[in-house]
Amino acid sequence: MTSRALERIRKLATATPRRLLLAEAGDPRVVGAAARLAREGLAKVAIVGVPDETRATARRADVTPGGVEMVDAREPSLIARTRAALAAARGSRLGESDLARLAADPVFQAALLVREGEADTYVAGAVRTTADVLRAALWLIGLAPGVKSVSSFFLMILPPSRAGAGGPEGSHERVLTFADCGVLPDPTAEQLAELGCLAADRHRLLTQEVPHVAFLSFSTRGSAEHDRVAKVRTAVGLARASRPDLHIDGELQADAALVPDVGRRKAPDSVVAGHANVLVFPDLDSGNIGYKLVQRLAGATALGPILQGLARQANDLSRGCSQDDVVDVATVACALAGETRAPLSRS
Repeated sequence: MTSRALERIRKLATATPRRLLLAEAGDPRVVGAAARLAREGLAKVAIVGVPDETRATARRADVTPGGVEMVDAREPSLIARTRAALAAARGSRLGESDLARLAADPVFQAALLVREGEADTYVAGAVRTTADVLRAALWLIGLAPGVKSVSSFFLMILPPSRAGAGGPEGSHERVLTFADCGVLPDPTAEQLAELGCLAADRHRLLTQEVPHVAFLSFSTRGSAEHDRVAKVRTAVGLARASRPDLHIDGELQADAALVPDVGRRKAPDSVVAGHANVLVFPDLDSGNIGYKLVQRLAGATALGPILQGLARQANDLSRGCSQDDVVDVATVACALAGETRAPLSRS
């Protein structure tokens, strides 16, 4: 069965196809995904790398990369532009050998092309580490105005048979946004507040639902006292102050956030309790564990981690991703690229 949420996101992407860069020419999952994305009109796709390697990978994957542009990572002008941007961004913190190595790196070249407006988004991480993908994005794209930290979210699509946490069992597919499950190990209260508001905006854009944001804890509304609870409580106050237009509540336990009967009992005056669709986890341990449990035990589709807070959209992949995952995450990145574009400062 085709996910209704994914179909909605695909319509967003195909309405105005964005220029998407992929940067792992040697990976069959990536090259196969590139061919599909181009064929289905989800993006204007280019692969940054060595063209001969891309073609060899396509043969191994038994795909024809028709409609996929090949950007040659050996092109001297591209290397020179990437080197100049890195030198401007990092100054003396990068030595000559590092500058030469990174300027020839397809991931950093992709970030440069997004920065310069020659592409709308890039996606990498099937082979490369999250640290590489994030470093390229932060150094060459930077944060959106007013944002202090890059963070991430997962879009969790629960099939109808498992969607009963928020409604009648088997009634309909349910989409939840989990943040942050991939970037910030121990966010401060300020970072929690910021990432929760960013995730709410992206949930609204991708699902067309009103976001109901629950800041999660092992306590509900003062049922326990601890420094970790206090951090979440502070984050809720900061988020409400910065975004009074959003439905925000916390601290809430997961059952109070998701199950209407429990929400009514534990937080009877809350518009969020029992109806949350954006879950803000207090740290990376709980977020990462939580999304993997829902994915593996409830059969949810987990799209992400999707980066948020950058001036231009960029995205990481799980190194365990499938070709379908690459297609879906790239489609989400393209859908967001048209809506979250911010002005860039020039070094």
